Amino acid sequence: MPKKRKQLRGTVEKVIKSVYSPEKAQIAIDEADHLYREIRVENEFSDGDGAKASLKEGTQVDVIVEADSDAALMKPTRPDKSNIEKR
Repeated sequence: MPKKRKQLRGTVEKVIKSVYSPEKAQIAIDEADHLYREIRVENEFSDGDGAKASLKEGTQVDVIVEADSDAALMKPTRPDKSNIEKR
């Protein structure tokens, strides 16, 4: 079954290093509400061949939100105003 998805643009604001936990990348999502803009993820990524890499501050990234189609509600379509009769 196809998935519903939304792609958002973001920027790596900072890289957080710690001796107690893995390095994190803080990403600011441009389209998010102000108070919920930042997310933090482990700063370890891989390409299609499995080579490891990490993000640098200032990097532009795509954040993809994906859900199974049966977990998403369809929004009602708006009626076409050109087909509505004038009274």
